[in-house]
Amino acid sequence: MLDFERKSVVMVTCPKGFSPYLVDEISNMGFTVRNEFYAGVETKASLNECMRLNLWTRSGHRVLYQLKKFKAATPDEMYEEVKVMEWERILGPDDYLTITSSVITETINDTRFANVRVKDAIVDKVREKLGRRPSSGPDMTGIIVFLHWRDDDCTIYLDTSGVPLSKRGYRKLPHKAPLQETLAATLIKASGWNGRVNFISPMCGSGTLAIEAALIALQGAPGLIREKFAFMNLPGYNEPYWENLCIEAEDREKTSLECRIISTDIDPVAIEASRKNARAAGVEHLIEFEVCDFRETEIPKGKGVIFFNPEYGERMGATTLLEKVYAGIGDFLKNKCQGYKGYVFTGNSSLAKLVGLKTSRRLLFYNAKIECRLLEFEIFEGSGKRRH
Repeated sequence: MLDFERKSVVMVTCPKGFSPYLVDEISNMGFTVRNEFYAGVETKASLNECMRLNLWTRSGHRVLYQLKKFKAATPDEMYEEVKVMEWERILGPDDYLTITSSVITETINDTRFANVRVKDAIVDKVREKLGRRPSSGPDMTGIIVFLHWRDDDCTIYLDTSGVPLSKRGYRKLPHKAPLQETLAATLIKASGWNGRVNFISPMCGSGTLAIEAALIALQGAPGLIREKFAFMNLPGYNEPYWENLCIEAEDREKTSLECRIISTDIDPVAIEASRKNARAAGVEHLIEFEVCDFRETEIPKGKGVIFFNPEYGERMGATTLLEKVYAGIGDFLKNKCQGYKGYVFTGNSSLAKLVGLKTSRRLLFYNAKIECRLLEFEIFEGSGKRRH
């Protein structure tokens, strides 16, 4: 059985470029950041504390608890180092094992082979100690072991998340080309929006930006919606401890907003998907949905942010049809959004230029493998001249 109070190195992974925002999250939770990488943040925590990281992390994808770090130049050396570990304390013959990995080393051409060698080492050890070997496969339904291998540096982790934390559990109807939940939350955090001024999401698609904004404004834990995490399958898992963490998170949530959140789309199917997703997230009553062209979106007086996530063209096709859309976004921001900060998130730099307004910031993010920019526009009263 595992000691859930024993501290070890923990790696919280994230998409490329998210780590500065993840550092803030982890620090605000009271953890000390040991190292920051381009796609992850390292801290030290117990398995109990990994539960809290899974519950509260908005920008991270997986919480990995380190079991062993060692040198190995070949698959056989790696196998021997893994096999000597006390796997019989972690899983038994009736458990289900999944191996995932990130491998870049000259002695491995196919990551799947590294996964097989890790699996062989673990099940061989369990069979030697307990008489039978556990079953294994790709399903994220049991105990998940992650191998990180760079050159001859190997690290074995327990994956305490399982399905990536980007899958909050509320997306019932994704609509087309949906924005990943962690990406939406990180974009909002990058804007500095604090839940005290209005949040407007025209062209909302499946509603992810508005939903994540509502969760942030309520100070709600993003992991509350999920029903399953990989740590629940580990021996020593303390369910009452987890339930108390969830109760504390629920008690911290606000019951109302200090601002308006407006989400619009010209497609009625998109708005229906947004409503259902918001309902599953428990925030439908906090978001104002409307079917309309983005140019008709209500912009309340005062201050706020307005987020556009238009199609990029390369992925969805018909780039020429989007030229008028991007130009229209610029006109809309200039003419109707004075006093607001405007944001356009896009992976098409040519179309982005058609917005025609001067950016105050340009931030690099990745949407899967697509290099994107979050463009910020400050729309002052009586200003907003277009660049020609």
